[in-house]
Amino acid sequence: MDASTDNLFRRLDRLNDIGASLSNERHLPRLLEKILLAAKNITHADGGTLYLVSEDKRHLHFEIVRNDTLKVAFGGTSGQPISDKFQDLPLYKEDGAPNNSMVAAYAALTGETVHIADAYVAKGFDFSGTSRFDQNTGYRSKSFLTVPMKNHEGEIIGVLQLINAIDQETGEVVVFSMADQRLAESLASQAAVALTNRQLIAQMEELFESFIKLINLAIDEKSPYTGGHCQRVPEITMMLAEAVNETKEGPLADFHLTDKDRYELKIAALLHDCGKVTTPVHVVDKATKLQTLFDRIGLIDTRFEVLKRDAEIEMWRAIGEGLPPPLAEENWRKRLGQIQADREFLRHVNIGGERMRDEDVERVHRIAGAYRWVNAEGVEAPFLDDNEVENLTIRAGTLTAKEREIINYHIVATIKMLEQLPWPKHLKNVPEYAGGHHERMDGKGYPRGLTRDQMSVQARMMGIADIFEALTAKDRPYKEAMKLSQALAIMENFKNTGHIDPDLYDVFVRSAVFRTYAERFLSPQQNDV
Repeated sequence: MDASTDNLFRRLDRLNDIGASLSNERHLPRLLEKILLAAKNITHADGGTLYLVSEDKRHLHFEIVRNDTLKVAFGGTSGQPISDKFQDLPLYKEDGAPNNSMVAAYAALTGETVHIADAYVAKGFDFSGTSRFDQNTGYRSKSFLTVPMKNHEGEIIGVLQLINAIDQETGEVVVFSMADQRLAESLASQAAVALTNRQLIAQMEELFESFIKLINLAIDEKSPYTGGHCQRVPEITMMLAEAVNETKEGPLADFHLTDKDRYELKIAALLHDCGKVTTPVHVVDKATKLQTLFDRIGLIDTRFEVLKRDAEIEMWRAIGEGLPPPLAEENWRKRLGQIQADREFLRHVNIGGERMRDEDVERVHRIAGAYRWVNAEGVEAPFLDDNEVENLTIRAGTLTAKEREIINYHIVATIKMLEQLPWPKHLKNVPEYAGGHHERMDGKGYPRGLTRDQMSVQARMMGIADIFEALTAKDRPYKEAMKLSQALAIMENFKNTGHIDPDLYDVFVRSAVFRTYAERFLSPQQNDV
């Protein structure tokens, strides 16, 4: 086997390796960079450019530019944005005619490879831009190989342009060989398929995430008090995940996330409360104890007004029956004072902002039995019905035990909804991650009563994120925004009592995840740490 044949076989082997590498690359800028670098490598080109056809099919957009001699690198993973340096190439002139004078545009429009030995003497193409580039840089652009990138559907999606083939023995610029052209065309074909697949996957992922955001928007539209929660929990979750991923010591030192792991956790975090679409609005938004579709404290206010009217009628009746007016008026004022005091008490209790004492619960029952009123049907009725008493004697918060069950059911609904979906392999853990954020490390959580050892690290992360967001949220109607120091004290207690994962919480504090979140999402008044 002679040297040239051996060299060709080596380059074919390299082409096969490149094809496998391209099919495994998920990051689009890195994929584009790999395509161009691979083409330069197998053809021994000094420089190259990769263009993609714009969505409107009227321009070629510069994606990657590389030149070894000039040490130029734009786009891809270079950190140098390409948009500031290179303008799009038009595929059509102002009159709508094909822009066949530009070699890259010609390749894109015709699907033909253009092979040029020397741009300065080439006929039929406009290389004035190349000439200006050479004048400004001192470079000499000579041999060109411009290859259209055609995918499996026969669609031109981009152009691969290689400049100045370098002789490996002399280092001189030479013409691209026919072997170079065939290798470049083969690579361009493989790259186009890989690129199309990656773009389709990216579009599907974007559509999928948009659908998730649509669900969260539906929750948001149902309740302005929980929609923000659905957006903020993923933020905390991913902050904590990155902090754990960077941990080099301690019990979590061996935990590492791949890009696929990150995406899976992100999707789970976005979907962790999707079951709230099934939760009744009046329960989600229950800002006071008596609120259903409206706050029933207004009905009780009306009854108090009726009691005040009845008290005044009784005063005049007593005077008519011979009771001295001053005494009748004094009795009326005492009665009025008691009515007003009880009214203000019930209004305060209805807010549910602090834990009720035993004596407050007893007073609600006493008020319910002390007053009678005549309703709209003319029937004497208890001042408070059983449901109103039940709600007004809620010890903490605004929800009854039954309403808490309704709220808690959202996690069961979340699990049921997510387990119905045919998750692909790289997202198969989404239901477990999303469905475990109300579990506790000691097995006293819900809905499954899982212990720490029965849960993934990711599910435990989401538990911390969910609690911390709920504690510090400033858009809840039933509580004031909690200060950061108070929230951290509660979280520390949860850590010590088996509620949350102690190792993860240590990372949460040690890596200052709470501080990063506070700077982005909390008000300055809350950030007191």
